[in-house]
Amino acid sequence: MILRNSLFTLIQYNLNCEQIDTMIPKIKPGKVLLAEPFMIDNNFKRAVVLLCDHNTEGTVGFILNKEFHAKVEDIVPELAGFDAPLYSGGPVQRDTLHYIHNVGGLIEDSQKVCDGVYWGGDFEKLIFLIQNKMVKPDNIMFFVGYTGWSPEQLGDEFKYGSWLMADMDANYIFHRRKMNKALWTKVMSNKGDAFSVIAQLPDYFSWN
Repeated sequence: MILRNSLFTLIQYNLNCEQIDTMIPKIKPGKVLLAEPFMIDNNFKRAVVLLCDHNTEGTVGFILNKEFHAKVEDIVPELAGFDAPLYSGGPVQRDTLHYIHNVGGLIEDSQKVCDGVYWGGDFEKLIFLIQNKMVKPDNIMFFVGYTGWSPEQLGDEFKYGSWLMADMDANYIFHRRKMNKALWTKVMSNKGDAFSVIAQLPDYFSWN
């Protein structure tokens, strides 16, 4: 991904130099990444990324607030009429479909990400559950592609101030229709203190 050494580190220092830990945070599934306010890469501008996997081979996550230009039924005809949101999970392997849900007890092989949030699982079982109205649109999010980092890459991007880490809340995913544009602001504000100030920064910043 294309990232830059930005103003975020400077903003963090000026606003909250005594409270913000400048060391790389512990990267693990179930955490949320917030893009720095002025990131110029359109893939990640004001992005909120849920981390779902992290190991020696790298890190995988999904962007929670970038809607895709098609519907789920356009990709999976068996789900015609199922009004679940479809998002761009990231720029990697955009020919793949992924899903995050809150019904891990119903879908075999689901991977728990954090409390109330699961990733993947038996796709045929998922289709069956949806067709029988046992899984509703508010229970699931679909993604085209994903966001990925090679080993050490995400840590390096933290050093450059490209990301800020936040705690995950299942409400950021489920029961939040029409909040896509405001999600970055909401998650940032929920961190409190100086972060609520960062949340109000405009998309564009100029020293003039």
